[in-house]
Amino acid sequence: MGNCLKISTSDDISLLRGNDSQISGTQPVYHQGEHYQRELYPSTSSSTTLTPSSNNRQLSDENQVKIAKRIGLMQYLPIGTYDGSSKKARECVICMAEFCVNEAVRYLPCMHIYHVNCIDDWLLRSLTCPSCLEPVDAALLTSYEST
Repeated sequence: MGNCLKISTSDDISLLRGNDSQISGTQPVYHQGEHYQRELYPSTSSSTTLTPSSNNRQLSDENQVKIAKRIGLMQYLPIGTYDGSSKKARECVICMAEFCVNEAVRYLPCMHIYHVNCIDDWLLRSLTCPSCLEPVDAALLTSYEST
């Protein structure tokens, strides 16, 4: 899946008004979805890399411990391969890309599946399932207590 919107040389409002004098052929006008995509997903090919100390910000000791605990918790979440048999889960709801057969996926305690990189990045920010909002840490602890 990808962005199928194309760059337009005019915007829809000027076409509706029939005012061709405001249409600029030199500056392409981007559809709204493309603009937001550029804002949300900056290019990864830039020469600058983000480190904890970038922009004069450093992670506090408390935040470092919090991230370390989340990484430790994520190690207990099982990783498997997508076999294509699931009729419900055909795409990762985080990146909206379809799963490929034999692709690595991570299972959450609520049985939702995601691409490993997608869900790991998500869980570093929020310890809830993106689909059902169930707390992953509590559900993981409950699953170990019941066995």
